[in-house]
Order: sequence, then C-alpha cells, then structure tokens
Amino acid sequence: MNGITIQIIIGAILGAIVLGSILSFIFTKNFKDRYQKEQEAKSDNLIKVANEKVRLAEIEARDKALKVMQEAESEITRRRNELSNEEDRLQKRRADLDKRVDRLELRETALNKRQSAVDKRANEIEKKYETQLAELERIAQMTQEEAHQELLERVEKESQADLARIIRQLESEARHEGEKKAREIIADAIQRVASDHVAEVCTSVVPLPNEEMKGRIVGRNGRNIRAFEQAAGVDVIVDDTPEAVTVSCFDSVRREIARRSLERLIVDGRIHPAHIEKILEEEQREMQRTLVEAGEEAAFEAGVTGLHPEIIKLMGRLKFRTSYGQNQLAHSVETAKLAAIIAAELGANAEIARMGGLLHDLGKAMDHNTEGTHAMLGAEFAKRYGVNPQVVNIIASHHHEVEQDAIEAVIVEAADAISGARPGARREDLEQYIKRLRALEEIANSFKGVSQSYAIQAGREVRIMVKPDDIDDLASTRLARDIARNIEESMQYPGQIKVTVIRETRAVDYAK
Repeated sequence: MNGITIQIIIGAILGAIVLGSILSFIFTKNFKDRYQKEQEAKSDNLIKVANEKVRLAEIEARDKALKVMQEAESEITRRRNELSNEEDRLQKRRADLDKRVDRLELRETALNKRQSAVDKRANEIEKKYETQLAELERIAQMTQEEAHQELLERVEKESQADLARIIRQLESEARHEGEKKAREIIADAIQRVASDHVAEVCTSVVPLPNEEMKGRIVGRNGRNIRAFEQAAGVDVIVDDTPEAVTVSCFDSVRREIARRSLERLIVDGRIHPAHIEKILEEEQREMQRTLVEAGEEAAFEAGVTGLHPEIIKLMGRLKFRTSYGQNQLAHSVETAKLAAIIAAELGANAEIARMGGLLHDLGKAMDHNTEGTHAMLGAEFAKRYGVNPQVVNIIASHHHEVEQDAIEAVIVEAADAISGARPGARREDLEQYIKRLRALEEIANSFKGVSQSYAIQAGREVRIMVKPDDIDDLASTRLARDIARNIEESMQYPGQIKVTVIRETRAVDYAK
C-alpha cells in the first residue's frame, strides 16, 4: 500500500513537472512573440518619425536655397544697374575729355604761333641792343665791364661815409638800449642782493695775553714750536710784534686749524708736544664739521639744494680762501644770487644759473698738488659727483677755457664779473694797478693810425686819438673792435673795459 502510494505520488510529481515545463514553454514563447511585435512596432514608429524629419529638413533646405538664389539674383541685378550707370558716366567723361583735348590742342597751336612771333621780336630787340651797346662803348671809349667797375667804385666812395654813419647810428642805438636794459637788470640784481662792500678777510695773526707767552710757545730749546710746526704743517713766526705771533701757511684751511689750536693752547696754558698733538687732532675734527656747516650754510643762503656731501665739504673750504681780499665763499653765494636774478629777468633757467654761480669757483678749494686751472678742476670734480651737465659747462667755461653751451653760462660769467668788479669788492696793489694801465695804453698804441691813448676811469676805459688822415670813420669802428678783441685775448681783468676811438678833423687858418 505504501509502495503504491509512493508511486502515485511520484507519478503525480512527474506529471506536475512535465505540465509545468509545457506551460512554461508556452508562456515564454507567447512572451517572446509579444515583445518582438512591440519592438517591431517601435521600430516602425521611429522610422516614420525619422522619415518625417528628413522630409521637413528637405523642405526647409529647399526654402533657404530658394531664398539665397533670390537674393543673389537681386544683388546681380543691382550690380548690373550700377555698372551700367558707371559706364554711362565714363562715356560722358570720356566725351568731355575729348572736347578738352581738342580745345587744348587749338590753344597750343595758337600759343606756338604767338611764341614764334615773340621769339622773332626778341631776336630783333637783342640785335638792336647789341648794336646800341656797341655804339655806346664806342662813344664812351670803354667796355661794359669797365663802366660797371667804375660805377661800383664811385658808389663805394660815395656810400662809405653814409655806411659809417649808419653803422655808428645803429651801434649807438643798440648800445644805448642794451646798456639801458643791462643797467636796469644789473642794478636791480645788486640792490636785491645787497651784500656788504668788503668781505671778511681771514687772518693769521694770533694775539697773546703777554710777552711771556712767546717763550712758552717756543719752549725749551724750541721744542714746543718745532712740535707745533711739524704737527700742524705751518710756520710760526715769533718776532718783535708786541703781544702777537704770526701763523704762516699757503693752505688757508691748515692755517686756520693752526690758528685755532694755538689760541686754545694759549688759553689752556699747557703747551707741550703731547698736548699740542691732542689739540691739533681735536681742531682738525672740528674743522671738518666747520667746513660742512659752512658749505651747507652757503648752499642754504644761495638757495641751492641736492648737492653731494663731498661738494658741500669742498665748498666749505672756500670760507678760508680770499682773492684780492674778497672772501671766495661769500663771492660764490653773491654770484649765485646775482645769476639767479639776471636769469629770471632774461627768461633763462634761474635754478641752473643759481647752482652754476655757487659752484663756479669750486676748483679754488683744491690744494696745490692738483694740476690744472681752477675752472677745469672744479668742472671735473662736479661731474664726478653727478652735477647737472649744464652746470658743469658753466663751471668749465666761466673763463672761456671751453665753449659756453647755453645762455646761463654767459649769465654766470657776467654775475662773476659784477661780484668781483663792484666798488669795494676787491683790493689791488699799486704795482699791479699801474701795470694794467700801462698794458692798456701799450695795446692801443700798437695799432696803426693811433696818435695818443689814455687809460682812464681806474682802467675801466681807454680813450684813443687817431690820425684823421690815416683812419676814416668806418676804419675807426673797426679799430675799436680790434683793440677790444686784443685786450680780451691778452689781458686778465675784472668787469669790462670800454674802448673809445676819437677821430677829429681840425681846419686851421689865420686872418692877416
């Protein structure tokens, strides 16, 4: 029973399995057929949509192509019309040009005929002129060149006096106006500067409290004075001058250091070699500060900024340098102020003129070991420390050792002469003064036709009497210029010298 039941169960299970397989196969097949039909339907739809889009795109492309063709045809039509109008205008212009050419040809023909007539007439006139010229030469018994030369000689003789008169008149007017304007500018500059007439003169005389101090300065067997002279590099002159000794040295700065040191030693009372060296070292350091302060004060007073410290220091040395009794640092400041004022009046660069005036004598602060003129030395030193090239030219050219590049250089030269030549600025010994006056008269007398010459106005003017038979009015003007140029080239002098040539004709007769 149990075996039959198991077989039945197994058979039922197998039947169920077979039935399930059959049903599964049928279901799968139906599902595949349905899915395939759906996919085919989708594909058909996509193909239809694509065909519709292609058809719409073709229609749109045809419309655009048609539109482009229409626009191209319109443009071609418009261009054809323009070309047609341009061709019509060209035809009209060509016709006008043909007419003009015809008229020009007719006019040229007429001009050729007229030119032929003119040439024929000119030939006839030329022949008549030559005939008349030959007849005139025969009558006058001279050629055309000879007549021309004689006419020029007569005109030259007749116009010589008039030319001299005109030249004198023009020079007089120009000189009058120039001197008037120059006097106004220079007077205004000097009044605005308003410096002292006599500058401070550095001294090398040291006062003593008593005569006993001379012995202490000399020391035992002269050891103190020898130690002082050796350390300071100066000469100490102890003579019969009451209560004073003299410090002598070519270097003004070194002399000033020695003077100050000696004054301190006299006040201190301790005069021996060791203390002398200590005081000299202290005064040398103090002098360096003094030089810088003096240079800065001068630059500030002159209104010049931006100078290198080495230039400031070298400028300070000019405080202890004099020329004919005029302090060089005060002279430089005064020149800077005068140059700035004159430059402002003339419309030049006042700042360049101011700096050039302050630094123009910078080379005078250098010692004797440096070779060269003070103008060139100062210019090289200023160039080395970055000074403006125009200012360097002013320094180098203020004594005409190089060419002056700008009007500011001429202004500084004039300001330098004004500062040095004004009354009371400098002193000149009698011997040099007499030599200068004699040299002026000798230069004037060396020229041909001069009868007498006189140096007057303290050497500021030389008056020259000429022989009227040898020198005419025009030659007098030339003579004045030649003498002035000779004085400029052969002499050195402050300011300017006026050259006056006098030509006088006297007719003398006696009534009996």
